[in-house]
Amino acid sequence: MVVNLKKPKNEDLHTIPGIQLGTAIAEIKNKGQRDLLIISLPEGSVVAGVFTKNQFCAAPVIVAQENIKQTNKTRALIVNTGSANAGTGEIGIKDARDICKSLAFKLKIKPHEVLPFSTGVIMEPLPVKKIQKKISEAVEDLNES
Repeated sequence: MVVNLKKPKNEDLHTIPGIQLGTAIAEIKNKGQRDLLIISLPEGSVVAGVFTKNQFCAAPVIVAQENIKQTNKTRALIVNTGSANAGTGEIGIKDARDICKSLAFKLKIKPHEVLPFSTGVIMEPLPVKKIQKKISEAVEDLNES
Protein backbone atom coordinates (compact mmCIF):
# COMPACT_ATOMS: atom_id res chain seq x y z
CA MET A 1 0.00 0.00 0.00
CA VAL A 2 1.44 3.34 -1.04
CA VAL A 3 1.11 6.19 1.43
CA ASN A 4 1.83 9.60 -0.05
CA LEU A 5 2.77 11.67 2.97
CA LYS A 6 4.26 15.10 2.52
CA LYS A 7 7.69 15.67 3.99
CA PRO A 8 7.27 17.71 7.18
CA LYS A 9 8.89 21.11 7.49
CA ASN A 10 11.88 21.19 9.83
CA GLU A 11 10.22 23.81 12.02
CA ASP A 12 7.29 21.43 12.56
CA LEU A 13 9.54 18.73 14.00
CA HIS A 14 10.17 18.86 17.73
CA THR A 15 12.77 17.12 19.83
CA ILE A 16 11.82 14.76 22.63
CA PRO A 17 14.01 15.31 25.69
CA GLY A 18 16.37 12.40 26.22
CA ILE A 19 15.85 10.85 22.78
CA GLN A 20 18.99 11.07 20.66
CA LEU A 21 19.36 10.33 16.95
CA GLY A 22 22.53 9.74 15.00
CA THR A 23 23.02 8.88 11.35
CA ALA A 24 25.77 7.64 9.07
CA ILE A 25 26.37 6.89 5.42
CA ALA A 26 26.93 3.13 5.21
CA GLU A 27 26.34 2.96 1.44
CA ILE A 28 24.12 -0.09 1.83
CA LYS A 29 22.46 0.53 -1.53
CA ASN A 30 23.24 4.06 -2.73
CA LYS A 31 26.44 6.06 -2.43
CA GLY A 32 26.32 9.20 -0.32
CA GLN A 33 22.93 8.45 1.24
CA ARG A 34 22.38 8.51 4.99
CA ASP A 35 21.10 4.98 5.36
CA LEU A 36 21.91 4.11 8.96
CA LEU A 37 20.05 5.55 11.95
CA ILE A 38 20.66 4.96 15.63
CA ILE A 39 18.04 6.05 18.14
CA SER A 40 19.20 6.13 21.75
CA LEU A 41 16.54 6.00 24.45
CA PRO A 42 17.15 7.15 28.02
CA GLU A 43 17.16 4.63 30.83
CA GLY A 44 13.63 3.98 32.04
CA SER A 45 12.02 4.39 28.62
CA VAL A 46 9.03 2.15 27.94
CA VAL A 47 8.77 0.55 24.51
CA ALA A 48 5.90 -1.43 23.02
CA GLY A 49 5.82 -3.27 19.73
CA VAL A 50 3.07 -4.10 17.29
CA PHE A 51 4.16 -6.86 14.94
CA THR A 52 2.85 -8.60 11.86
CA LYS A 53 1.18 -11.96 12.31
CA ASN A 54 2.66 -13.14 9.01
CA GLN A 55 4.41 -16.49 9.48
CA PHE A 56 7.13 -15.40 7.05
CA CYS A 57 8.15 -12.14 8.70
CA ALA A 58 11.60 -10.66 8.16
CA ALA A 59 14.58 -11.34 10.39
CA PRO A 60 14.55 -7.91 12.09
CA VAL A 61 10.92 -8.50 13.09
CA ILE A 62 11.80 -11.85 14.66
CA VAL A 63 14.77 -10.40 16.55
CA ALA A 64 12.81 -7.34 17.71
CA GLN A 65 10.06 -9.64 19.02
CA GLU A 66 12.63 -11.78 20.86
CA ASN A 67 14.33 -8.75 22.37
CA ILE A 68 11.11 -7.08 23.55
CA LYS A 69 10.07 -10.36 25.21
CA GLN A 70 13.42 -10.49 27.06
CA THR A 71 13.31 -7.05 28.60
CA ASN A 72 11.23 -3.96 29.18
CA LYS A 73 14.43 -1.91 29.09
CA THR A 74 14.92 -1.16 25.39
CA ARG A 75 17.69 1.41 25.11
CA ALA A 76 18.36 1.70 21.37
CA LEU A 77 16.98 1.15 17.89
CA ILE A 78 19.13 0.51 14.84
CA VAL A 79 17.52 1.24 11.48
CA ASN A 80 18.92 0.71 8.01
CA THR A 81 17.56 1.41 4.55
CA GLY A 82 18.55 -0.32 1.34
CA SER A 83 18.26 -3.91 2.60
CA ALA A 84 15.13 -5.31 4.24
CA ASN A 85 16.88 -8.45 5.52
CA ALA A 86 13.68 -10.27 4.53
CA GLY A 87 13.55 -13.77 3.11
CA THR A 88 17.08 -14.39 4.35
CA GLY A 89 16.38 -17.27 6.77
CA GLU A 90 18.64 -18.17 9.67
CA ILE A 91 21.52 -16.12 8.24
CA GLY A 92 19.31 -13.03 8.29
CA ILE A 93 18.36 -13.66 11.92
CA LYS A 94 22.04 -14.05 12.83
CA ASP A 95 22.83 -10.83 10.93
CA ALA A 96 20.11 -8.90 12.79
CA ARG A 97 21.43 -10.22 16.11
CA ASP A 98 25.00 -9.32 15.10
CA ILE A 99 24.18 -5.67 14.41
CA CYS A 100 22.33 -5.52 17.74
CA LYS A 101 25.43 -6.91 19.46
CA SER A 102 27.70 -4.41 17.71
CA LEU A 103 25.56 -1.43 18.71
CA ALA A 104 25.13 -2.76 22.25
CA PHE A 105 28.90 -3.07 22.63
CA LYS A 106 29.40 0.51 21.47
CA LEU A 107 26.68 1.88 23.79
CA LYS A 108 27.70 -0.39 26.71
CA ILE A 109 24.26 -1.97 26.93
CA LYS A 110 22.97 -5.52 26.46
CA PRO A 111 22.22 -6.82 22.94
CA HIS A 112 18.60 -7.59 23.85
CA GLU A 113 18.17 -3.89 24.72
CA VAL A 114 18.51 -3.07 21.00
CA LEU A 115 15.72 -3.40 18.43
CA PRO A 116 16.68 -3.80 14.74
CA PHE A 117 14.68 -2.36 11.83
CA SER A 118 15.44 -2.77 8.13
CA THR A 119 13.73 -1.60 4.96
CA GLY A 120 14.67 -2.02 1.34
CA VAL A 121 15.44 -4.82 -1.08
CA ILE A 122 14.22 -8.28 -0.02
CA MET A 123 15.89 -11.65 -0.55
CA GLU A 124 19.39 -10.18 -0.28
CA PRO A 125 21.73 -10.62 2.68
CA LEU A 126 22.12 -7.71 5.05
CA PRO A 127 25.53 -6.06 4.49
CA VAL A 128 26.52 -6.50 8.13
CA LYS A 129 30.14 -5.40 7.70
CA LYS A 130 29.10 -2.08 6.11
CA ILE A 131 26.68 -1.43 8.97
CA GLN A 132 29.12 -2.45 11.70
CA LYS A 133 31.81 -0.26 10.15
CA LYS A 134 29.56 2.82 10.48
CA ILE A 135 27.94 2.19 13.88
CA SER A 136 30.65 4.20 15.68
CA GLU A 137 30.10 7.14 13.34
CA ALA A 138 26.33 7.07 13.92
CA VAL A 139 26.84 6.83 17.69
CA GLU A 140 29.24 9.79 17.62
CA ASP A 141 26.53 11.72 15.74
CA LEU A 142 23.91 11.11 18.49
CA ASN A 143 22.20 14.33 19.53
CA GLU A 144 18.76 15.62 20.49
CA SER A 145 18.37 18.07 17.61
